[in-house]
Amino acid sequence: MLVLGFSDYVEQGRRLADALGCEYDGIAVHRFPDGESRVTVPTDLPERVVICRSLDRPNDKLIELMLAARTARHHGARHLTLVAPYLCYMRQDIEFHPGEAVSQRIVGRFLGELFDAVITVDPHLHRVHTLGEAVPARHAQAVSAAPVMTAFLRERTQDPLLLGPDEESLQWVRAIAEPAGLEYAVARKARRGDRDVEIRIPKQVYRDRCVVLVDDMVSTGRTLITFAAALLGEQAGPIHCLVTHPLFADDATQALREAGIDQIWSSDSVAHPSNAIALAPLLAEAVESIS
Repeated sequence: MLVLGFSDYVEQGRRLADALGCEYDGIAVHRFPDGESRVTVPTDLPERVVICRSLDRPNDKLIELMLAARTARHHGARHLTLVAPYLCYMRQDIEFHPGEAVSQRIVGRFLGELFDAVITVDPHLHRVHTLGEAVPARHAQAVSAAPVMTAFLRERTQDPLLLGPDEESLQWVRAIAEPAGLEYAVARKARRGDRDVEIRIPKQVYRDRCVVLVDDMVSTGRTLITFAAALLGEQAGPIHCLVTHPLFADDATQALREAGIDQIWSSDSVAHPSNAIALAPLLAEAVESIS
């Protein structure tokens, strides 16, 4: 087995290779002035190859992934696994308005045709229940970051209250909290736009209490900023946030800190300075489970 990775996710790719006990090599990308990419993979590849790349900011990455996968097969790979800890285009699973592309179905089929196996972490699925429904590869597996997040909180915090932004987040909050016997709850969220969110926090005793805001992904950070304002109004103690997929667009990190959030912790599903939790052990276990 060989793990191949791209320069935007190299440290995570190397950690995956170490966890699998195999070699790591890089896929070279040169971008021409007109935006096209020249992709070069190593030659004389083993039969089993794992390509590791997170698919945040995905549009260029998807084309480069296609070029790399097709070229890897040309140079000896017979079984290709994609490890994409963050999997893009999973939000839109129906045609909300006439003419909208159902991107989950289209991108899922694209990846399923390129790879024999696709592995990701806590994908943002709504109306489908398994990754295989969205990505029709021979083997499609979604792993949960909850166990490593639970272990992380045990080491870093003392009896925190875990809060999710809405009922949809309950599954992630509960999966992290219950194994450690931590108290948890979820708020009610009304989203009026990408940067306009109303949060109603549940009735709790917040005064001087350490609170950890838990979410599967954060982009603009506006939900957490609104959350923090409500908690500060209740005189909560230190407020931290724990995020699986740190997409953090524009000035989101700075805005979170200015809003009163003390520590920002994330998994390394997307490369970001807030990365505090390595997913390689979980991902390696998933790769090794493929027959």
